[in-house]
Amino acid sequence: MRCPFCAHDDSQVKDSRPTEDNTAIRRRRQCEGCGARFTTFERVQLRDVIVVKAGQDGEAVRREPFERAKIEQSVALACRKRGIEQERIDQLVSGIQRQVETAGDNEIPSARIGEMVMDGLRHLDSVAYIRFASVYRDFSEAKDFEEFASTVRDVGAG
Repeated sequence: MRCPFCAHDDSQVKDSRPTEDNTAIRRRRQCEGCGARFTTFERVQLRDVIVVKAGQDGEAVRREPFERAKIEQSVALACRKRGIEQERIDQLVSGIQRQVETAGDNEIPSARIGEMVMDGLRHLDSVAYIRFASVYRDFSEAKDFEEFASTVRDVGAG
């Protein structure tokens, strides 16, 4: 594994353990070049999935490899400062990745992934759900927030 600090090609595994949700192996590594320590995660990848992004404003349809990190980043941003445990966020992202990889198709529309994220966030935290929806559905005015928020039932309310 290449060191993220000095780009040396070799590192030594110092510790390995499963993540809390048992969907990955967490490895603590030490660079043999500079001695820096860093963490890597090893996950099962069932198949290569291509995400199909619809073109906007006359753009052509784009295809790119599915990247778990993009979902992690979007969900983390929506959940920022909400006091949601990282384990619950990881479980949500792992669940979405599993759905994508086990769907049976080699291609999946980005809109379908967005709906999976929306559904997961709706059950996790209402504020994170609205935050994600505001970007995903491209809210442009305050009334867009008001209309959407009026349809959201607080997760903790019942």
